[in-house]
Amino acid sequence: MLLTRLLKDKKVILASGSPRRHELLRGLGIEFTIDTENSFREEYPPELHHTKIPQYLAIGKSHGFHRPLSENEILITADTMVLCGNDIMGKPKSRTEAMAMLKALQENRHTVLTGVCIRSAAKERAFTCSSTVWFGKLTNEEIEYYIDNYKPYDKAGSYGVQEWIGYVAIKGIEGSYFNVMGLPVQRLYTELKRFVAY
Repeated sequence: MLLTRLLKDKKVILASGSPRRHELLRGLGIEFTIDTENSFREEYPPELHHTKIPQYLAIGKSHGFHRPLSENEILITADTMVLCGNDIMGKPKSRTEAMAMLKALQENRHTVLTGVCIRSAAKERAFTCSSTVWFGKLTNEEIEYYIDNYKPYDKAGSYGVQEWIGYVAIKGIEGSYFNVMGLPVQRLYTELKRFVAY
């Protein structure tokens, strides 16, 4: 059965301010509202394995939602992390930090992990999706051009795969392209169907 039919009596809420996630969820053809009011502090235990961090944060965001869920509501939260070697790359706080991140990514491969939590008043399901990305060589001038023109300060790893840098630098992706954008929509579609049907 189509997911839109399964959700006909449900109200889906996306608790994310990311324009990329809004666009990707709209691509599934389902109706949803956006509500980002949240009390969760994006912190995690230092001993937590890096591969578990995005899912931990997605669950935290879900439970930090500002109000209890009604019986017919489904809340979706997500967190994306870029992992280059053992270095966790979050959102850059400055131009210098963005430069350093992109210099580390160029001529290298990295992993993009997105944790997703689906929750209703009665149950909860969380999962992590992983993609590997290969970057080609970038000059300092190209890195500076990207940062100055696209200002990737709201993006983990200092880049958006759908932007100029994705066209000129990404040599290959193993796994979901949309996961690299910030939301693994194929997996989310499958998990939502299971969540509602069972």
